[in-house]
Amino acid sequence: MNVLKKVGLSAVIAMCASLAQAEQISVTHWGVLLYGAPYAVAMEKGYFKNAGVDVDGVVTSKGGGTTVRNVIQGGLPYGEVSLGAAIAAAREGLDIVIVNSGAQNLADLVWVTLPDSEVKTLKDLQGKKLAYTSPKSVTDMVTTMVVDAQNLKDVNRVAVGGIGAQMTALQQKGVDAAFLGEPIYSKNKDKFRVLFFAKDYLPDPNMTQTVGITTSEFAKANPQKLKAIIEGRRQGVEFIYKNPKEAAAIVAKVYDMDPLVMQQAMENLVAAKYWSPGEIDIKGVNNMSQGLKLMGVIQDTPEWGKLIDTQYLQK
Repeated sequence: MNVLKKVGLSAVIAMCASLAQAEQISVTHWGVLLYGAPYAVAMEKGYFKNAGVDVDGVVTSKGGGTTVRNVIQGGLPYGEVSLGAAIAAAREGLDIVIVNSGAQNLADLVWVTLPDSEVKTLKDLQGKKLAYTSPKSVTDMVTTMVVDAQNLKDVNRVAVGGIGAQMTALQQKGVDAAFLGEPIYSKNKDKFRVLFFAKDYLPDPNMTQTVGITTSEFAKANPQKLKAIIEGRRQGVEFIYKNPKEAAAIVAKVYDMDPLVMQQAMENLVAAKYWSPGEIDIKGVNNMSQGLKLMGVIQDTPEWGKLIDTQYLQK
């Protein structure tokens, strides 16, 4: 009898341990750009646990297909990726489902010059070099759209790489204007002069940058866990908007950055309503898909009804 009791107790303990097993998720540019801020807040404030899932860590990536592969091949339950990467993965036949919206505009994208540069306005870019990160990226799309909208015929757009490479190229005068994102811009703004913010020169700045994804297999097998991840993030977004200073302190600690710099960056994005609570904005995804078509990333508008599943959002 005592043996049976011990076996039963062991089974219960094992079951509880299984239920309480911590999860890791993947977020593009975690620890560098601010897509990840709601997750940092949600982990610190216990929102994931309160919603029913223990998220104890975030796997980072440099964006694009890497975050998608973290979810598909790495067995992670959820990831936040660029909308373009999600669409590309689906069109390659990968098991991708979009379940929530992430960054809902381009308020974090800014192009800068050196303080003593003769490039002071967009018109001054004629005959100059304008940097972006990589071909078919969001920054490639934005620079193309801005140059076209301003009817600039003689601008040499140059693929330079990540933000570190952008700053190096600019400081060494390999390019005349380079891309920065938040919070890197707020950290380094005294070294540079703003040339333009993307949001000020686009036909409609309401463009969905990132989305939450999972696999249909995971969603069907673990609907409550998926709902809890999305709900924990939503509460993180809500906290940021209500308590930006405290949220900045939390994210600064996780990102290992100066709290005052992070506070400035967070305030900039709070003012722009940068983070979506999760609802999918069809206008926002359509606007982004138009930009992706311009870059040749896609040829037609995706069938959102097949790619998006909103049943896991809080009603």
